[in-house]
Amino acid sequence: MERPFRVLGIQQIAVGGNSKASLRRLWVDLLGLVPEGSFQSEKENVDEDILSVGEGDARVEIDLMQPLDPDKKPKVNEPALNHIGLWIDDLPKAVAWLAEQGVRFTPGGIRRGASGHDVCFIHPKGNEETPQGGEGVLIELVQAPPRP
Repeated sequence: MERPFRVLGIQQIAVGGNSKASLRRLWVDLLGLVPEGSFQSEKENVDEDILSVGEGDARVEIDLMQPLDPDKKPKVNEPALNHIGLWIDDLPKAVAWLAEQGVRFTPGGIRRGASGHDVCFIHPKGNEETPQGGEGVLIELVQAPPRP
């Protein structure tokens, strides 16, 4: 079976908690990662700080997330390792091919993500119609920028 896309590397790791203050204490104050930006979305119930480590192709984004409303869904703090993001060389081809293979995606399709890249998510759980999910892990597919 020939796959029409490649996974190029890890784009991000998203960590959720009840309060970003505790997350920032570890990731910023103790580990020394530098905040690069922030993102809020009522639709996604998220308030996040964006950090990174590494450079170029080895750069990995670390998103520290707390819910805007702890009583609403999605609950970006449950589980604490919210999702991993993978750089994809051709996101539309990847989504089309994976859908043909029975992969379940979250609602919303391909859209602009917090860092400005096009993204889409593989649902943590499959269902009867689309049986392949992330086996308990939410997986974000992220369109990689063009390579020089």
